[in-house]
Amino acid sequence: RQMPEALIPVTVLAPRGAPWVDVREKLVSAGLSYPLIAKPNVGERGFLVAKLDEEEALREHLQQYPVDFLLQEFIDYPEEASVFHYRLPNGAGSAVTSLCLKKHLTVIGDGRSNIRELMQRSLRAHLQLARFEREFPRLLEEVPAAGKEVLLEPIGNHCRGTMFLDGSRHIDPPLTAVFDEISRHFQGIYYGRFDIKYTTLEELRKGRGLKILEFNGVAGEPAHIYDPAIPVWKKYRSYYRHWGHIYRIYRQQRAKGVKPMTFSEMRAAYSDYRSYMQDLRKRKV
Repeated sequence: RQMPEALIPVTVLAPRGAPWVDVREKLVSAGLSYPLIAKPNVGERGFLVAKLDEEEALREHLQQYPVDFLLQEFIDYPEEASVFHYRLPNGAGSAVTSLCLKKHLTVIGDGRSNIRELMQRSLRAHLQLARFEREFPRLLEEVPAAGKEVLLEPIGNHCRGTMFLDGSRHIDPPLTAVFDEISRHFQGIYYGRFDIKYTTLEELRKGRGLKILEFNGVAGEPAHIYDPAIPVWKKYRSYYRHWGHIYRIYRQQRAKGVKPMTFSEMRAAYSDYRSYMQDLRKRKV
């Protein structure tokens, strides 16, 4: 079973090496238009994820990085978050254990400075300036009007300048019920992080106005721990608690006769993934 289609952005697979005419036909058949999001079917931390505004940009991206890509509808909802949820296989419990609210990288114009100068004066944005010099040099020359907030990075990844904030105070029974219901559509998956866009928290608690951009399983992190206001010891405590949830799920699945991955299988999978990522990083300019 899969998640309800209404909660998922329109997405098509562009297989590695697929002729452009086939990719374009898939986009047309799915009703996908620009801008759209391209993300590797296998990847991590936003690596090679791009918002592409035109056909030529997409063609170049696919040619430069010959791997399977997911081409996804760009969702322009104003808010983005990561919601960690688990449920026990025996049905004895469930919880939203982490809510990370994402503040995208922005600068505010003063009517005189260009975006490069505004980024240079920002404690957070200046760390992304070298990347912007390579990827968006024209943008850096623009001079925003006084008071205008300019969204620099629409992709909500920490390594791209997005600030992760702890939203734990917003976790409540209605929010948990929404993700309990969504998780029931999964077969044999009980633990993971939903990366979502949504309209408002009020609508999210009603299960409305949200789209699930992706789902991360056991390797997913409770992203709220990257809030700079959280002490280090609390970050590790959250990790240990989540590992405890994994162990409880493992014990219940074993009791049901579900066999875990063997060590040799795990080592082979990790080796393949590491080689794959190393090859991609070599291609990244």
